[in-house]
Amino acid sequence: MNLESDQKDIRLLSEDQLRDAMLEMNEPSFRANQIYQWLWQKGAKDFEGMTNIHKELRKSLSEKFVIRNIREDLVQRSHDGTIKIRFRLHDGLMVESVLIPVPDDDRYTVCVSSQVGCSLSCKFCATGQMKRMRNLDPGEIFDQVREVDGLCISTFGRSLTNIVYMGMGEPLLNYKNVTGSIEKICSSGGLGFSSRRVTISTAGIAKMIMKLADDYSKVNLALSLHAATDEKRNQIMPINEQNNLAALTDALEYYYRKTKNKVSYEYILFKGFNDTPGDARHLIDLCKRFPVLVNIIEYNPIDGVSFEKSDPLTIDEFARILRKAAVMVTVRKSRGKDIDAACGQLANKS
Repeated sequence: MNLESDQKDIRLLSEDQLRDAMLEMNEPSFRANQIYQWLWQKGAKDFEGMTNIHKELRKSLSEKFVIRNIREDLVQRSHDGTIKIRFRLHDGLMVESVLIPVPDDDRYTVCVSSQVGCSLSCKFCATGQMKRMRNLDPGEIFDQVREVDGLCISTFGRSLTNIVYMGMGEPLLNYKNVTGSIEKICSSGGLGFSSRRVTISTAGIAKMIMKLADDYSKVNLALSLHAATDEKRNQIMPINEQNNLAALTDALEYYYRKTKNKVSYEYILFKGFNDTPGDARHLIDLCKRFPVLVNIIEYNPIDGVSFEKSDPLTIDEFARILRKAAVMVTVRKSRGKDIDAACGQLANKS
């Protein structure tokens, strides 16, 4: 008999639901606070380690609930210091997270996944070649941050400084669980991480961008743009056919006006496709309505895709045109390419 099939993951309970569960078990409500602290602040992986909970309750909890932690399955280390971690979930599915250290800037960033696979089929993305298997729950996203933070401390002697939801999956198509994980990561009863150092990256779902502005105004937002006209964006990102640039810029302006939080455009340069001076001018037009930071990204090749990266001189000229128009620009160096950990390469390849 598979007992776990009859048990619920206790981390799916809210604080109020946990208190109700304690009352049903004839326990005082303060026990819920103790258990909640063990789950989200101390990172308990089982009930036996909850030492301030009496033995009978620990036994009852283990009979009624489970804690479905993710488990490290594979660690790969790049020559540039980037570390990719593959995690196995309770049902055998796997996701990848990436630790990106930039010691010179004192930045240690984890890129976390929000779904197993992805449904958006962006033409340049390895994850987009996979089918979406399921959403991750808040605990599975939370665990990526906690586990990678421990790895960051043991490897670099430093805790994480930034969290980006830029791994496998579209975060805004797993909205409830993504925002639920951020609540746990950033609350004083969880990891106590600053929400100002959290960024959600989306391929562009206008109505969910506006919902994020209404519901959760504390995080930064990045749009995976990659083309500044509908004609070109439709070719590489099918989501644009239902969420065109006019709708997206309206939604992003709403987000900025309501939250005053930073909005970034992620822009991968593809040789001969979106890297001309004309493309730069179209991008400048998109940057006029509200303050935007443009992150220019080197294309990272994936199997079966014919795109090529732009050459360094073209990248420099593209950035120069933007800067001349007073657009804030960074040119991001690709990290972790040798272990398929760079932007667009996550696909559980091994």
